[in-house]
Amino acid sequence: MNLLLSWLILSVSVWVTAAILPGIKVRSFGGAIWAAAIFGVLNALLGWLFFTVFAIATLGLAWLLAFLTRWIINAILLSLTGKLTDALEVRSFGSALVGALVMSLVGTFLQWLLLR
Repeated sequence: MNLLLSWLILSVSVWVTAAILPGIKVRSFGGAIWAAAIFGVLNALLGWLFFTVFAIATLGLAWLLAFLTRWIINAILLSLTGKLTDALEVRSFGSALVGALVMSLVGTFLQWLLLR
């Protein structure tokens, strides 16, 4: 049940982000669900790897600045998701950076709202 709820929250986050930002487009809410599934799988498979590589490359600084590192990794994964599916269009890495921030804020708010 938690997995489905997390997927729904991520789907709404993708949809809201696409509605707010001109550099990110999603075809429909179904496209947002599909994009959220791809993003979630990429995050599960590659997120930890990217974080480890960043931590090694920055000599541990990535661990100290975990929020910034996570933000950049999510932007990379969002860009990659846009390249892997036609349901989501991410026009630039700058759009992906802002989109990753908006998705994090919307997702955190929705989790807080549902757990209240």
